Amino acid sequence: MSDSPTIFVLFGATGDLAARMVLPAFYTLARKDLLPPQWRLIGNGRGDVAHEDFRTDVRNALAEYGPEVDDADWEDFSQRLLFAGGGFDESGPGSLLDVISEVKDELDDAAEPNFVHYLAIPPKAFESTAKALKQHGLTDRARVVFEKPYGTSPEDFRHLDQVVHEILDEEQVFRIDHFLGKEATQNLHVLRFANQTFAGVWHRDHIAAVQIDVPETLDVANRAGFYDATGALMDMVVTHLIQVAAEVAMEPPLSLGAEDLQQARESVIAAFRPLKPDEVVLGQFEGYREIEGVAEDSDTDTFCAVRLWVDTDRWHGVPFLLRTGKKLGVSEQRVSLVMRPVDGPLTAPEQPNAITLSLAGSGSLEVDFVLKQPGEGVKPAQVRQRLELDEIENADPLPPYVALLYDVLTGDRSLFTGSAGLEHAWRVVDPILREAPALQPYPPGSMGPKAADELAAPFGWLSGDR
Repeated sequence: MSDSPTIFVLFGATGDLAARMVLPAFYTLARKDLLPPQWRLIGNGRGDVAHEDFRTDVRNALAEYGPEVDDADWEDFSQRLLFAGGGFDESGPGSLLDVISEVKDELDDAAEPNFVHYLAIPPKAFESTAKALKQHGLTDRARVVFEKPYGTSPEDFRHLDQVVHEILDEEQVFRIDHFLGKEATQNLHVLRFANQTFAGVWHRDHIAAVQIDVPETLDVANRAGFYDATGALMDMVVTHLIQVAAEVAMEPPLSLGAEDLQQARESVIAAFRPLKPDEVVLGQFEGYREIEGVAEDSDTDTFCAVRLWVDTDRWHGVPFLLRTGKKLGVSEQRVSLVMRPVDGPLTAPEQPNAITLSLAGSGSLEVDFVLKQPGEGVKPAQVRQRLELDEIENADPLPPYVALLYDVLTGDRSLFTGSAGLEHAWRVVDPILREAPALQPYPPGSMGPKAADELAAPFGWLSGDR
């Protein structure tokens, strides 16, 4: 697909997600020469926006959120940007079909173009847009990227998945999760499967707990309407953190090919035990209900911490601790394997040893050791070695959206979860959706409700303390 003429249609092109994530990713792909030789990007929205005005909007988005724009590159890039207004639904395509027809006339007519439809739109519009793609003949030679969350409840997920599969083959569907596109998340595979030092300890005999911790200092900003209808559990745990937990917990796949990786990921999610209300802490930061766009009596969770159990021989008895929230004291994205104390003549250190991957930015690896403090006698000293992944020789890290969009172009589904995996993820959180624990307030700048600390006993949460 990558060498054929390709038309990208970006639904929701004037929205916040497109500006912050998708458009900068497209520009980066162009700068790195990772797009097909012949491509066009058509933005779609309800308003009537001239092509030149859309190009100005894209330039402004790149200035605020994207990489530095090179004037020479921009000249070529901008001329490939167009806009189709008037909306898009089953009753009418707006001007999209007309603009596509114009683009086809410009492209090499020796080959039919491929399509990548990117749905950067609210989840409630996924079904109607998918049906409209079918109605207006835009599903052949097409791949469709769905943003998160893919469904807002187990029942809604099943309904949406059924509708989508009536329109598209599973191989055409790419449910994007930018956490799986992070360099450090992908490095979990290489770290574990290419290094006996780590492969040998990836087991309950050596690991006391796994922490996947994503606290944020940010509030909901201009996403209040979306966030108030979603919350931390659905926005982060279902969509992101369960998938990262699967990356840690999976059994070794036969290969790192897409089919084998997906099967390994989905198989272990099927072994995740459904959550219990007494092992989940939900919170809401004080002042949340005063934000414009948030209901005065909102019971939306802005914090979620869970203790998850994986019913496999490898992980039996090892808690997977997942935490995320808004307006917390630190911003971090960490996967930590907390090691068991060593039995022997030396006193265990106060802080347990851990192997930690930071998922932020290009990622880093931290490994704790206890060594002899140089000098007289035998005095254990705790040391930490840190490796920045972007400092590896010849490193050229790709931001998550860039990596995942490139995978869509090449048809590589290894970092995309299939519907079976999401079905299992919804099963895990379903008990909490049906019987949620009481919402607990917490002050901005704290690390959330105190009850969450009890979930991580006896070691405590490592983020913010290391």
